[in-house]
Amino acid sequence: MRQAALFFDIDGTLLSEKTREIPESTLDALGAARKNGHLAFINTGRTYGSLPPETVRMQLDGYLCGCGTYILYQDEVLLENHISKDRGIEIIDCIKRCNLEGLCEGTEDVYFSNRISRFEQIESMRRYFALEGLGVECAMEEKNFIYDKLLVYTDSRSDKQTFLDFISADMEAIDRGQGIYECVQKRYSKATGIQVIMERLGLEKDQVYVFGDSSNDLSMFEFADHAVAMEVHDAVLEPYTEHVTGKVEEGGISSAMEHYGLI
Repeated sequence: MRQAALFFDIDGTLLSEKTREIPESTLDALGAARKNGHLAFINTGRTYGSLPPETVRMQLDGYLCGCGTYILYQDEVLLENHISKDRGIEIIDCIKRCNLEGLCEGTEDVYFSNRISRFEQIESMRRYFALEGLGVECAMEEKNFIYDKLLVYTDSRSDKQTFLDFISADMEAIDRGQGIYECVQKRYSKATGIQVIMERLGLEKDQVYVFGDSSNDLSMFEFADHAVAMEVHDAVLEPYTEHVTGKVEEGGISSAMEHYGLI
């Protein structure tokens, strides 16, 4: 078949959120697809510095990170865009002023507050990243770093709307549910990242296949003709899903590739 470019979300798609591992069936399927001449890319909300080590070791064709704000094709950086330092400081100050909590995500590292959070999800992420040596060198309060996007948590004690209004001029807040918002620079998304790769490689839209499960995959599902949702996926993806595959842990990626004749 014609060469295809495959774009994969990480968490809940390649990486099981139950086992925190990439199933062997997925690794085998990716290897077979590339052997058949297809291209395979990570397309993630994670910034490059916070990629799971196993995804970097996979030796894929490229990495689209931070919802399209950093794009690496082979060894070439095609795009890299950061929040300006002054604007980044303003946003951090607003997080505190509005009584939100969260973390800043940069190409080099992730940045947590030096205070213990009232949100257990944040403390769980802090522990997870610390095991990889991330999020321990510099605290948000130091404000002497550059970052690309952020994740914020809100509750009844937060002035959520004031914060969302404050960032709305240049940031888009993706609602991840339960008061969690993934805040991404406007004009960048998983879809714009795919478009950069398409232009670089001269690909047509019908050569693009996307695989995902969550609301931050929406832009690439809206863009692609061939959109594969994992069995467990956000309902917002439904109108744009061409094929629903099995669970990550049950060979869902391999099954979807077989469905399309990619392997």
